Amino acid sequence: MTARILIVDDVPANMRLLDAKLSAEYYQVATARNGAEALEQALSWQPDLILLDVMMPGMDGYECCRRLKARPETMHIPVVMVTALGESSERLRGLEAGADDFLTKPVEYDTLMARVRSLVRLKRVLDEWHARGETARTLGLASDRLLLPSITGARALLVDDWDLGAAAIDQALRQDGVLSIRARSEAEMRAALDAGPTDIVILSLSLLADDPLKLIAGLRATDATHDVPLLLVADPVERDRILRGFGLGANDWLTLPVDPNELRARARNQIRRKLYQDRLRSDLGTALEMALTDPLTGLYNQRYLRRHLTALLGGSECPDLALLILDVDHFKSVNDEHGHATGDRALRLIAETLRENTRAADSLARYGGEEFVVVMAGSGSVDAAGAAERLRRAVEALVFETPAGQCRPLTISVGIACTAGLPIGADALLRAADQALYAAKRNGRNRVEIAPVPNGA
Repeated sequence: MTARILIVDDVPANMRLLDAKLSAEYYQVATARNGAEALEQALSWQPDLILLDVMMPGMDGYECCRRLKARPETMHIPVVMVTALGESSERLRGLEAGADDFLTKPVEYDTLMARVRSLVRLKRVLDEWHARGETARTLGLASDRLLLPSITGARALLVDDWDLGAAAIDQALRQDGVLSIRARSEAEMRAALDAGPTDIVILSLSLLADDPLKLIAGLRATDATHDVPLLLVADPVERDRILRGFGLGANDWLTLPVDPNELRARARNQIRRKLYQDRLRSDLGTALEMALTDPLTGLYNQRYLRRHLTALLGGSECPDLALLILDVDHFKSVNDEHGHATGDRALRLIAETLRENTRAADSLARYGGEEFVVVMAGSGSVDAAGAAERLRRAVEALVFETPAGQCRPLTISVGIACTAGLPIGADALLRAADQALYAAKRNGRNRVEIAPVPNGA
């Protein structure tokens, strides 16, 4: 997996060493000598990962990281801070500045590559959701800005059979309002996952009864937990197992004894990324819903209807299918006499009535203006006529009151076209139903007409 990596360091020898190691793995590498250059490069080049030295003249790595994470254009780029300072307070300071990880010089090669591969994988996933979210926002179908989410109320699943260690982790998480659920075995872990959503899994690599690497593989192979952040806790001597865990898809790790503040910082970063991804996914879902539904009535729109109808009729077999076009009689007079707001209210009332009297298996859409369409898969003319008459009577029975307090009658005319198991295209079927609708209008309105069996596509 190739990716673009930006190395930020004011010592040329350090940059050359990292450049050589990463280039040997076929990563594309760019360099910056200070924080200002790093900000400029990150904005213009949009790397997949930034390796950021802490000790630099002028703007140090902590301030550079804070600025990167504060800008919407660069906040999603993973940052690994690299320094000769090995104190836990320095790691904590970097993590609180928004860094995704913290490596101590001299950088151990296998550890570096494990971190790089993990963060690049994560960045690719976020890029995909970010791009979809940007499209939705450009179309005005989602909020313009994604704020840094709060982790209060987030749920953590702690898989650990060591009571003392688990209690310490639970206490640390509660300081940030994160609620943890304890599992001592694979069976308890599965039960906890089935009980509700989880925002992070913290897994001990020192489990006695179960193989933790098998649990990692299982979590990543399951759809419900594939994208849930996974934080490993391990003894420092378990280095090989940690690296294997990363290869299986873990996101981060901590070594024993656990520093509570470092745990909180790493958990916060992982949970926030998960919530950010959830928000992008939600925005996309909202955008898709808005693109396929009519904003006034909440029914499917014509775009969805045509695609759905084409898909139903496009198979190798010719299905039995009935299509109903319903038009509100004399609707122009409602708008002319009482205003468009009253007309909209009437359309919403009719739409809700149609929804209540349509089978769950049928598709109901607003076709445009005061026209609605019902697609009845697996139905013939007898079923369609019965459904159309039921809808006509339901609308006729409505009591619609105008702003002046008058009761205004509402009725619909319905045209039906059926495939009768014969090959026909969506446009031809719609035309046949439309002709039947006009026949209903000509014959006095508030009635149902059925088109002859149509021919051709």
